[in-house]
Amino acid sequence: MAAADPHTVDAPPLEPCARGVRLFVRLTPKASRNAVQGLAADADGGRVLKVAVTVVPENGKANQALVKLLAKVWKLPKSAVSITAGATDRRKTLLIESDEPQALADYLWERIRDHG
Repeated sequence: MAAADPHTVDAPPLEPCARGVRLFVRLTPKASRNAVQGLAADADGGRVLKVAVTVVPENGKANQALVKLLAKVWKLPKSAVSITAGATDRRKTLLIESDEPQALADYLWERIRDHG
């Protein structure tokens, strides 16, 4: 994955970092179904991955559902996925831990582009 300008249409909502990959998400709780809904522009001009979960945003239940859904969809261990910012906000930053951040970023970006 080539470095992309976060303000372009093709920019991924993720970036490799020292401990893995940072993923930028906009979460919709109380949805009709659990789903990765695709890419969207963020208010600050960046890109986010839109995700919906059926549970209510109370006592961290929606956050837990988000981690579980992404781990399942992308075949990752739940223990590798954590929320590092935005625990009480719809906009969240997740850390997906990996010893090979660039390889994981490439894998995730391919999955996001192909299947959401």
